[in-house]
Amino acid sequence: MNFRAQVLACGGYLPERIVTNDELARTLDTTDAWIRQRTGIRQRHIAAEGELTSDLAVKAAERALAAAHLKGSDIDLLILATATPDNTFPATATKVQARIGMKGGAAFDVQAVCSGFIYALATANNFLRAGQAKRALVIGAETFSRILDWNDRGTCVLFGDGAGALVLEAKATNGHAGTGLHSNMERGVLSTHLHSDGCNYGILYVDGGPSLNGRSGYLRMEGKEVFRLAVERLAAVVDEALAANGLAATDIDWLVPHQANKRIIDGMGRRLGLPAEKVVVTIDRHANTSAASVPLALAEAAGDGRIQPGQLVLVEAMGGGITWGAGLLRW
Repeated sequence: MNFRAQVLACGGYLPERIVTNDELARTLDTTDAWIRQRTGIRQRHIAAEGELTSDLAVKAAERALAAAHLKGSDIDLLILATATPDNTFPATATKVQARIGMKGGAAFDVQAVCSGFIYALATANNFLRAGQAKRALVIGAETFSRILDWNDRGTCVLFGDGAGALVLEAKATNGHAGTGLHSNMERGVLSTHLHSDGCNYGILYVDGGPSLNGRSGYLRMEGKEVFRLAVERLAAVVDEALAANGLAATDIDWLVPHQANKRIIDGMGRRLGLPAEKVVVTIDRHANTSAASVPLALAEAAGDGRIQPGQLVLVEAMGGGITWGAGLLRW
C-alpha cells in the first residue's frame, strides 16, 4: 500500500513581549525607517525570562493538536527543528514529547537553522510514506534572542522568537505515491527537496559551541553574501520542486517562504509571477524566527482562511550551513 503525508492542522505561538524598531533605536545606532527599508521588519516577539524553546514548542504543538482534534498520545513521531535547544543534550523534542503526553514512538531534534522546518518536514514525510509512523508532529521553535549580540545592529534587529507546528497523518493514496502528473492532485506532501553546501559554513554561524569554546556564543553573519546566495539557491530549488511534479509556477496558489528579508520574499513572488496577495508575509510582525518562520506563516494563513483545502502551497527556506530546501504541498 502507498501512503502520503497529509496536513491535518497547524498551530503557532508567539511570546507576549513585542519589541518595536523604535525601542531598539533607543540603544542602537539605527532607526525604524532604516530597518523597515532594508528588511521589512517593524517589530519582533521576544521570549520572557525563563521562557524556553521547549515552552514555545509545547504551546504551538498543543494548538496544532487541538485544531486536529487529537491528543499527544495519538502522535508516534515528533520532530523539532531548532538551532536554539534548551540544553546541549538531550534533544529538546523529548521534553516536548513528555509535556504533550506522547507516550510512544520517537522524538528527536533536527538542526538546519532557518531551513530546519523544511528538513523536519521532509524527514517526517519519508517516515510516513514508508509506513514507519502514522501521525507526526513537526515543529519549528526558536529563541534566537538568546544568541544575539544586542550591540550589533546588523544582526540583532533581524530576528525574533516563536514556534509553529504541523500535524501530519499517513493516508493511503490512489496508487500514486511518488511525484508526477498523476499524483499531484491528491492532498498531501507532493515532494521535498533538500540541499546543503558546507563551503559556505562561515557566512552565517554562531561563534560558540561545546566543542569550540564551551560557550553558547553569538550569531555572526555576512549579510550581503547570505542575501546573494538566498536569491540564487532558492530560485533553483523552487524550479526543482516544480519540475519534479510536472507543474508550472502558474499552478501555485500560495508561496509561504522563510521570512528572512522582505526584498527576497518579494523577489521570489515576482519570479513566480504571483500577485502580492498570494505570498504569505509575516516578517513585518514576526521578524526572522529561523526554523519557526515557515510553520508560523502556515498557521496564520491557514487559520485566517486564506489557504484552503486542495490548494497548492510552496514552502522554501535557506539557512546557515548553508542549507536550503523547498516543499510542495496539496493542502
